[in-house]
Amino acid sequence: MLALSACGDKPPQQPAAAPPPVTVAQPVKRTVTDWDEFTGRFEAVQEVQVRARVGGFVTSVEFRDGAIVKTGDLLYVIDSRPFEAVAEQADGQLSDARAKAELAKRELDRALTLNQTQAVSDSIVDQRRQTLQAAHAAEMQAEGALKAAKLNIEFTHVVAPITGRASRHLVTPGNLVQGSDGGSTLLTSIVSLDPIYIYFDVDEATYQRNSRLWSEGKRPSSRDTPNPVQVTLAGETKPSHDGKMDFLDNRLDASTGTLRSRAVIPNKDLSVLPGQFGRVRIIGSAPYETLLLPDTAIATDQSRKIVFVVKDDHTVEAKPVVLGPLDDGLRVIREGINGEDRVIIDGLQRARVGAKVTPKAAEIKPAGGKT
Repeated sequence: MLALSACGDKPPQQPAAAPPPVTVAQPVKRTVTDWDEFTGRFEAVQEVQVRARVGGFVTSVEFRDGAIVKTGDLLYVIDSRPFEAVAEQADGQLSDARAKAELAKRELDRALTLNQTQAVSDSIVDQRRQTLQAAHAAEMQAEGALKAAKLNIEFTHVVAPITGRASRHLVTPGNLVQGSDGGSTLLTSIVSLDPIYIYFDVDEATYQRNSRLWSEGKRPSSRDTPNPVQVTLAGETKPSHDGKMDFLDNRLDASTGTLRSRAVIPNKDLSVLPGQFGRVRIIGSAPYETLLLPDTAIATDQSRKIVFVVKDDHTVEAKPVVLGPLDDGLRVIREGINGEDRVIIDGLQRARVGAKVTPKAAEIKPAGGKT
């Protein structure tokens, strides 16, 4: 009987497990603007190939490879002695032409005086007037030759036409360069850096959408308004340069279905170089009020995006949502939830639809620290 009594005892019941803890928060509500993102390439606002304008032997290079040069800085010196000799010859020819013009003027004055007493015929006066005109013409030719000779002397000092960063020198001292008359020699190149352009191609669908928003008065056109842009460089996770729209082409490229666009970006520290790539963001909507959640609160159910909401009875409910772009580290939620929902933002792996949880309230903070 004792054995039977012992076998009939029931084991003590274990206490029920507490619902798993989760962190919940209400969505952030604020005004945002959608942005469209494209890949672009930086190009210089000004780019100059520095070439020799006169031929001769290079005597010196006056800049450091890759240095910043200012307008008017000396870059190259070409032997000027041949051009100085030509200038001296032209100066002598000018002096001779001026002397002849002065003599022709005195002879004309003398002929006019004698013509008043009929001592000289009218034909002689006309001849001397024509001689004076020819002397003036020769004087002008001599002046032009002297100016050209002086310009050639000036061109032997090759200076920077713009402010920017120079490339390497392509000709060393002692080499003979050709001037503009015989296929001018390339000496170096200079690109401006501040500001700098970034070119990118906008797809046709985005262009049509933005045009529709403009016609509805919801977005200014970049043709008429310098709309803001943000640029993210390679290796960066968020935009580091702000600029404005500067140009839209007048037609779409038929082969790619894109519209060439351009923005101008300040580059005070000269860190961005022509040829670099960047991600360009341009405004894609008018400002609107919406709800936002961190991406960690969003789960995937086959082809749907869902969030888990804790109801008043502490049970979990799944709600399908329609997502928008990221804004300051948070995801725009276009449809599916309201501002009073308590959304699970931490502990998704412990939540089961229809099961109870222990919610702990928290506050969502975006990457920038705004709430």
